[in-house]
Amino acid sequence: MRGLVALVFAIGFFATLLAQVASHSSGRAASQPPRVEVPKSGEADQLAESKTRNAPQFSSADGSVALDRAADGHFYAEVRINGNPIHMLVDTGATEIALSRDDARSAGLATSIAMPGVVGEGADGAVHGEFARLDRVELGPLSAEGLDAVVLSSGSQSLLGQSFLSKFASVQIEGDRMILR
Repeated sequence: MRGLVALVFAIGFFATLLAQVASHSSGRAASQPPRVEVPKSGEADQLAESKTRNAPQFSSADGSVALDRAADGHFYAEVRINGNPIHMLVDTGATEIALSRDDARSAGLATSIAMPGVVGEGADGAVHGEFARLDRVELGPLSAEGLDAVVLSSGSQSLLGQSFLSKFASVQIEGDRMILR
């Protein structure tokens, strides 16, 4: 059963990763190296403002959380894991919460250096990482304790999966807005 959960998670993770790579590489010739842009003065403020705009809006009337679609077409949420803020991609296809190594460290989770354990199977083969248990996960008015998660040995984007999203009564996308109730 745990292997099936890990397989479903890995498929969701790699599908999301593939979509992100495709969105970043579309329109770029294969022979061109990727461009690295350093924010100019003032652009850093715009980036911070953009992150704030993509942060959840909370409705105190009904306890729902609304997330606006980001420019890359995905939904992101500012989640608190074990009391620490983590910027996460909302992935309705992921079975569990998946944390990057850096985000796991920020959340106070200890991991091994090598992370040799296989936690799933993806398009490129075995997905390495470690299983973890999160003390507390918070998004807006909802919090959950004792959730299972996976810490991935590679990758930088953490995913907010069904182990947390299933705590909401509904998850709906209305135009460019995701509503969690």
